[in-house]
Amino acid sequence: MLTIKLNEHIIQCYVVYRKGKKVSITMDLPYMVTIKAPNGTSDEIIQQLVEQHGEIILKKSALMQQALEGPQAKDYEEEGSGKFLLLGKEYALHELIKVDGLSEEELRANLKKFYFAECKRVIGVRIGPYQQQLKVKPKSIDIVESPTKWGSCSWDKKLTFNYRLAMAPPEVIDYVIIHELCHIHHMNHDRSFWRRVGSIMPDYKTKEDYLMRNGRAMTL
Repeated sequence: MLTIKLNEHIIQCYVVYRKGKKVSITMDLPYMVTIKAPNGTSDEIIQQLVEQHGEIILKKSALMQQALEGPQAKDYEEEGSGKFLLLGKEYALHELIKVDGLSEEELRANLKKFYFAECKRVIGVRIGPYQQQLKVKPKSIDIVESPTKWGSCSWDKKLTFNYRLAMAPPEVIDYVIIHELCHIHHMNHDRSFWRRVGSIMPDYKTKEDYLMRNGRAMTL
């Protein structure tokens, strides 16, 4: 294990030596990377490699840290409630649900019901064409609450989607739909899985980045 300082951050580097000539870096956790390098690669070369990719490592680490911290609760006070996302656009609370005479607890409960219904509606509308393209059919589709997952696919082809997806732009919702439908045939994240996802949505990585950057804002 190597420790390398980038700006004010310490990067933990787990190095795996192997045959071959290629070097690769993958992110495991915030400020922690795995480096696969040819046998005999010196610590100095590995440090140079990490420093060369320092900006990307720090940026992705910050996004991963935000994702791990989970969604940030909003303020429901009349003067400070701010904006709430729906399909990637911001709305005042009263534009989404009735607010007159309701407590914060009632507002939050009603808003959650609104998002559950919207997520179910949007998923129902958008999933059909992708089922046809991928030639798959889930056994069931449910909308759930999850602090960490945007969607899931069980071994028996049951799909679930996080109600907070209703806050994301339609193209990001499409990515999660495609992702989970592809899991019906590929239960892990191997190369075949990502090739299938990419065949339907070549720029899927930009949608992943959106969820990492904005996940904390997609909340009640």
